[in-house]
Amino acid sequence: MASIFSKFETEMQVRPDDIDMNQHVHNSRYFDYVLAARYDQMERCYGMPMQEFLKLGFGWVVRTAHLEFKRPLGLGDSFIARTWIDSIQEEGVVVHFEIIKKATSKLCCEGYFRYIMVNLESGRAEKIPDWIIQKYSI
Repeated sequence: MASIFSKFETEMQVRPDDIDMNQHVHNSRYFDYVLAARYDQMERCYGMPMQEFLKLGFGWVVRTAHLEFKRPLGLGDSFIARTWIDSIQEEGVVVHFEIIKKATSKLCCEGYFRYIMVNLESGRAEKIPDWIIQKYSI
């Protein structure tokens, strides 16, 4: 199912524990930033927070994570985590992201995640119900 989905932004700031021995954000933190942004956007932008999925017995697992590093973020830098759904398949979604340094508007990294929706009881992939697809197709 192909469609055009909205892009949403969450503003964040680099914290001291995000910095690695090279004095910039460790690569693993970019994944944390995207996850935090998606949780914020699920509630604020889509009107269906992660807690609703959990109440329904659903969860999301990462099947694929891809990051392309462009330039570093440093201690105290403010940045925008921009995410959007690229596509929705029967059992999952592809979410693209960009991390942009606020002071310069320069792209620091970009990439995508492939998430699979799972039944929390069985741990197996679950077909995404049409009403959830509708809620996230904005």
